[in-house]
Amino acid sequence: MKRRNFARRPGCSVEATLDLIDGKWKGVILYHLQSGTQRFGELRRRMPGITQRMLTKQLRALEEDKLVIRKVYAEVPPRVEYCLSELGESLKPVIDILKAWGESHQERLSCAPPPVVVKKKRAA
Repeated sequence: MKRRNFARRPGCSVEATLDLIDGKWKGVILYHLQSGTQRFGELRRRMPGITQRMLTKQLRALEEDKLVIRKVYAEVPPRVEYCLSELGESLKPVIDILKAWGESHQERLSCAPPPVVVKKKRAA
């Protein structure tokens, strides 16, 4: 993924940070990698809504931005593991705050499960 060059022009630091973790899945991937090294299949199971192609694309972008480290083992079948880099680890407080905010505002968010409606039976 092509990134803006914030080194050449003065820009907003919030814009630079959001440029790294933009999109629907990058923050979620970073959140899941906080619990430790994971294989591709483990990440895919934890995020049932993501396609294989999109997960691959997002992991490559995170690796390119030096937030994630990809380690390939010379085995048959090949084994690939992903973990947070030192730079990725430094985003933990940001991801944790995003998670906490989402939990405290979940009722107002469109991703919240619909409320359970209990219908009363009418007296006959």
